Amino acid sequence: MRCPVDRFTVASSNAFARLRLWASLAFVLLLSGCATFAPNPPQDQTNLCEIFREQPTWYDYAQESEEKWGTPIATQMSFIQQESSFRSHVRPDRKYYLGFIPGPRPSSAKGYAQAQDPVWGEYEDQAGSLFARRTHMKHATDFIGWYNRRSQQQAGISLSNPEHLYYAYHEGAGGYQRGTYRGKPQVLRAGREVAARANRYQAQLNSCEAEFQCRKFYQVWPFCRS
Repeated sequence: MRCPVDRFTVASSNAFARLRLWASLAFVLLLSGCATFAPNPPQDQTNLCEIFREQPTWYDYAQESEEKWGTPIATQMSFIQQESSFRSHVRPDRKYYLGFIPGPRPSSAKGYAQAQDPVWGEYEDQAGSLFARRTHMKHATDFIGWYNRRSQQQAGISLSNPEHLYYAYHEGAGGYQRGTYRGKPQVLRAGREVAARANRYQAQLNSCEAEFQCRKFYQVWPFCRS
């Protein structure tokens, strides 16, 4: 005669198995970057002070990038606003056939800085890491700083010239040197917008930057001021 099965033991075993399954799935998603919990885009994207008040760690990331690569904070944030409007997972819209059949995306651009796969791979090899993610602001600001330093070295563009840095960002250093951006009205307009926004952001940051400095317990004035 077979012994009756302990229903409590079976239920506990099933619950444990489901828990292990969910934990494994969550781990895989985390490694793939799908489980990134990114903040909502700032409500007021016209004012850099308000952006950093909503997300003060973004100031830290941009400051670290400026110290490392030389691109001003205001220029970095102007690039990101232009490229993604501070949306972490945005990608170019797909083309749909017959109105409902999804086709390929026009490019592999992704994340805050809209970095494409080939150049992101170069960044990972030269300056980033295998754990860098285009959907994280820390890595997006570092990528922009790295890219602009490369544009400075390859095309001789000043890091204080956001308009032409953006042209090189969009066209690549080779395209910039060939002047390909001159025949693209949309790129020219975007470059002017980036420059105007960077100048406005800088003026705003000048009036509020002290709010974001020396706010951590280990920072001591005046050594943490830029």
